[in-house]
Amino acid sequence: MTSLVLSPSAPAITTEPPPLTLDTAAKLQEIAATYCDSHGGCHGPDHALRVEQTALFIGRSMGANLDILSTAAILHDIGRHHETKSRGMLCHASKGADMAAGILTDFNFSAEDIKQICAAIRCHRFRGNNIPQSLEEKILFDADKLDSIGAIGIGRAFLFAGQIDAKLHNASMDISGTKSYSSEDTAYREFKVKMCKVKDRMLTPLGFQLAQERHDFMEIFFQRLEREIFG
Repeated sequence: MTSLVLSPSAPAITTEPPPLTLDTAAKLQEIAATYCDSHGGCHGPDHALRVEQTALFIGRSMGANLDILSTAAILHDIGRHHETKSRGMLCHASKGADMAAGILTDFNFSAEDIKQICAAIRCHRFRGNNIPQSLEEKILFDADKLDSIGAIGIGRAFLFAGQIDAKLHNASMDISGTKSYSSEDTAYREFKVKMCKVKDRMLTPLGFQLAQERHDFMEIFFQRLEREIFG
């Protein structure tokens, strides 16, 4: 009888029990959805779910605190609406951490757990001085970045391009002179400017392994896209 070997690119498949009770997880997901729904497929509840699954996959292999990881992943983007509304002046990670602190007081988390959850949310964006330090913080950072590359990352890039009325591929445009969040921001531009650099930012060994695999897939996809466009 042959055994089934799972690729590390399939973190959603697991026989392990969930770290949180189903009731707690459902309530947290419901709360998170009220803040994330307006962001559609790029940063909606489905994104948070994928990040949670990936974080738990990495966390189980590294002996992380899964309660901390699962909760932080579910809530990690709840501050994004405030960042969008402020046109980037307010960091959604910092705002989300502050919001999570208030939300979690209604659940059966210790003060130390809440502190660790909020710390992971605060530095999942890794900007400025908010550098991930603990294992859980590093794993959440990696899981969030992994969702921006590979097949999912490509899908999200095209979805976002469609939302801002960008082209499939602006072949005549010099990428170095284009702008983010504009009709020039094609999925191809996103790959060349941002997505291709993600693998080198991973903070855990397994995160890097997963990122390398997803990066290789993107290289193949966008090379094929160029061949089809230019003939």
